[in-house]
Order: sequence, then C-alpha cells, then structure tokens
Amino acid sequence: MNRHESYNNFLSWRAQHLSDRSFVLILSIIIGFIAGVAAAILKVTVITIGDKLFSFYSDSDTILPLIGFPIIGIILTIVFLKYIVKDNVGHGVPRILYVISKLDGSMRNHKIFSSLIGGSLTAGFGGSVGLESPIISTGASIGSSIGQLLKLSYKHKTLLIGCGAAGAMASIFTTPIAAVIFAFEVLLLDLSAASLIPLLMASVTGAVTTKLLTAEQYLVHFKVSEAFVIQDIPYFIVLGIIGGFVAVYFHYMHFKIIQLFNKIKSIWAKALIGGGLLGVLLYFLPPLYSEGYDSIRLIVGGKANDLLNYTFVDGSSAVVTLIIFVVLLIIFKVVATTLTTEAGGVGGIFAPAAVMGGFTGFVLARSINELGSKIGLHEGNFTLVGMASVLGAVLMAPLTAIFLVAEMSNGYELIVPLMLSTSIAYLIAKRFNKHSIFTQKLAEQGDMFQYKDMTVVKQLDIMSLLEKDLLTINLKCNLGDLIQLIKKSKRNIFIVTDDDDNFIGVILLDEVRNDMFDHSKYNDPISNFLYSPLSDEKVSIDADAKDILNKFKKTSNYNMVVLDGSKYVGIISRANILKEYRENMIADIDEI
Repeated sequence: MNRHESYNNFLSWRAQHLSDRSFVLILSIIIGFIAGVAAAILKVTVITIGDKLFSFYSDSDTILPLIGFPIIGIILTIVFLKYIVKDNVGHGVPRILYVISKLDGSMRNHKIFSSLIGGSLTAGFGGSVGLESPIISTGASIGSSIGQLLKLSYKHKTLLIGCGAAGAMASIFTTPIAAVIFAFEVLLLDLSAASLIPLLMASVTGAVTTKLLTAEQYLVHFKVSEAFVIQDIPYFIVLGIIGGFVAVYFHYMHFKIIQLFNKIKSIWAKALIGGGLLGVLLYFLPPLYSEGYDSIRLIVGGKANDLLNYTFVDGSSAVVTLIIFVVLLIIFKVVATTLTTEAGGVGGIFAPAAVMGGFTGFVLARSINELGSKIGLHEGNFTLVGMASVLGAVLMAPLTAIFLVAEMSNGYELIVPLMLSTSIAYLIAKRFNKHSIFTQKLAEQGDMFQYKDMTVVKQLDIMSLLEKDLLTINLKCNLGDLIQLIKKSKRNIFIVTDDDDNFIGVILLDEVRNDMFDHSKYNDPISNFLYSPLSDEKVSIDADAKDILNKFKKTSNYNMVVLDGSKYVGIISRANILKEYRENMIADIDEI
C-alpha cells in the first residue's frame, strides 16, 4: 500500500470513527506539544548563541560586541530568508490575522521553521525584539499545516491556528490562561465551548512541555516580594494614565519609523542603516540589547543601579542620573525594536512594549519615593503593573496583558492594580488609536474582518447556495416567446442573454403581468420589459460572502445575479444566505 492510499484510508477511518470535535481535541494536544518543543528550542538557541558570542569577551570590553552583533544577526536573517526560504516571513500576528481573514486559514508550511530560525538569529545576536512573535507564527503555522494536510474546513483550520498560537504563547511565557485569552482578544476567535476546550488543551500542553524541557533560568518569571497596599491606589491610577500615553508614543513612533524605511528600496541599505543606528543606540544604552527582560529582573530584584553597568555613567551616580537614564530607555526602546524589524530582523513587540511599561512603572515609583521618603512605593510592584499597562494599551488587549503579567509573576497578588492601571491605559490609548499595533495596517488596507462573527461568514459556501433553475431567453425574442417560457417556469424571474450567451439583464414577471394577456402585444420585443441590474445587484462568482452580504445591504434586493465573467451562472437569494449564516452560527454554538 503506497503513502497516498494510506493517507486516504486514514481520512476515511477518521470520518467513520472520530467526530470533528474529538479529532480537533486530539489535534490541539499534538499541536500544543509541538509548539512547546519549538518554544524550548527557540529559547535555548537564543540564549546559547548569546552565551557563545560573549564567551570571547571579558567584562571590561563587553560593550563592544553590542555595536556589531545585532547587525550581523540581521544580515544573517536576511540571507536566510532571501536565499534559502526565498520568501518574506512577514510580521507574526498581523500575518496570522491576514491569513484568517483573506487566505482561508492556509499558511505556508515553511513558516514552521523560517520564523523560528529568523527569530533565533535576530534575537540571539542581540536584536531589540521579543521572541513571542516568531514562536506564535511558528505555532499558528503548525496548526494551519496540520489542518491543510487533513483537509479540514475553514472553521477547524482557524481553530487549529488559534491552538498553535495559544500553545506557542503559553510555551514562551509559561502563561496558559493569558494564551487562551490572547486567542480570543487578539486573534478574534469566537468565544464558544467548541473553541475554548481545544485552546485550553493546547495552551496547557505547550506550557507543560516547555517547562519540562527548559531550565528554570530560561523562563520569564518574576517574583512579587511585597503585597499590594490599598493606599497605593492613587499612584497606580497615575501609572495607568502615564502608561496610556507611553503606549500612544509607542504606536506613533513605531509606524513613523516604518514610514521612513518604506522610502528605502534596497534591503541591504535598510540593513546597514537600521543595523548601524541600532548599534549606536546599544553603545550608549546597553539595556536595549535583546528582549530586555533581564533589565526588568534587575529592577524587581532591587538591583536597578546595575542597569548602568557597561555604560559611560558611574553606577554609584545620583538617583536623578538613574531616572534620566531609564527615561531614555523608555524613549528609545521602541526605536531600537522598530529599527531591528525594519532593517530585516524577525521579532515581536510584546517584550519591548512590556519592558517599556516596566521602566515606566519603575521611574514613577522611584521618583515619588525620592520626592517623599515616607511614601515608600514598592518599585518591583510598580514595574510589573507598568508592564501590563503599556502592553495592554499597545496591543489593545487589556485582559491578555493583565493575565500575562499575573502568571509571569506566579500569582495574583497584584490583580487589583493590574486591572486598574491597565484599564486606564487602554482607555487612553483607545482614545488616540482606533486600532491596535497589530491591526492598524490591515485595517487601513481593508484586509481584516472587523467583527468576530465574520468567521462564520467566511465559512459560507456560495456555490452550494446558487439557484440554477431560472430559465433563460434570447434578447431577440418577443413577448409571445416569453409567455411560452412563463408557462414552463416556476419562478418569476427570467434571464436574458445574447447570441453568445452573455448576460444582458433580467425580466420580472410583475413587469409583464399587465400585457401578458394582450395578444396584440405578443410581437413586441422583450427588450421593452428588460431590466439591466446595477453593479451592486450582480456579483462575480469569485466574490466572497462578505461582499455579497454588503451588496444585499446596499440594495435591499431579495436576489442577486451571479456571473462568471459575462456569463450567467445562477442567482443567490438573501433568504438562503442568511439562513445558512444562522445555521452555521447555531452549529458553532451547539458544537460542544
């Protein structure tokens, strides 16, 4: 038995013995496991590359590699993508949203490894990006590839994409709850029991797999050493306000740099300019190197002054010097991140946004403590809450950010200030930016659905809803010929074509009714009764359900003519498409 026969036999056996629900649940566990292995590989690879690179340098000259390593990593990434993969990996989450909205949930298989390798080279050599975007793209591609291989429907493919993304995110941060929320809040998957259980299984499996395969020091964890104090509420409100404006700045600067780099056509010029500027920033501000979580660990661990190591500033300098230095880190972190990705590197903005927020919380707490020594704000707590505030506002996903930081800090001691500050920051950012940093460009191009139930619209099979029982008549015929056709037809619409079978228009029975019993008019041409539909009253056979529904909304018609070029194919009725939509919605809700 050859491979093709075995494959077909498996699909046949599966259809007979496993329901879609059970099959997807099994696949979600498999996808979560593979995503967990991939996340472990990514973490270990990035840290190993960094350790090997710095093993050749002593502490006295460690600052020197910060200038050159990132640009080397960017160039290696470009070479890998351009000459080995021969494709543009694209930016992780926006690309996933585009695939779900426009490409029927089908991602290219190479993204399973291309994002992983590209992210390893970029971050391993010190690019100022996060690891979450490459691994989420890898996980989503794993889900999509399995869905395509097993010939699953769009609904199940998108669910597996969500499982892959959630499993990957849970793996990289070991935060399974935040990963599930991310799938609903950012990827816009529908919240139903049919989606929730597979997502939970993929997230838990991914997180457990990575934790088993990865040493504890590789995991992104922070320890809350002091409980939340209710008297700090006013300061957390201030943090939320400042965090909201930091997120607005992040959004503005990110797209401003993208606009500037779009004017540069050569990828090598982008690499040299972006990598060169990144090297300059790292030379003066070393904590911008790589993700930045090490800097947050220093602050949470009470070693904030160590941020000044390997800089031109004395670590024992005045407090105001440290505050100014961290403010500069806040300002230039987004610059370093966007320079890395626009120069050709592969990475995400989760970590940079969170790190900027952590720096913001620290600056606020340290400044207030210095101004009023009796206040005594806990800098570690404000750092963690600041991470969630800015991250939630940048992603326009407050729940994801809240639970991400809560799980990363191994508890919910700070859940009240997390909710308060993040909500305030989100509302401020939403006031200035309609879309998140992930969806901004897609929304401008009209490349993403704006409502979650559009997932159901995407499932509609237009060809199965076509009605082909309408009779056709040649434009040269007369009313008498039409009367003979009316006797045979059960419909009140007739299609008019020319000698080459090109669609000309329609005749409605209501328009003929007054003359159909007047024999003196039987020689009148049918063109007297012809109606030529407007552009919004006919649609191409290639149009998707969203376009058809929009046209029905504009015209309020009950039927729409479907054409293949200039040839008539059939009609589609508003009643049938809405009935199919309702049935799909009910099926999604009931499929538990």
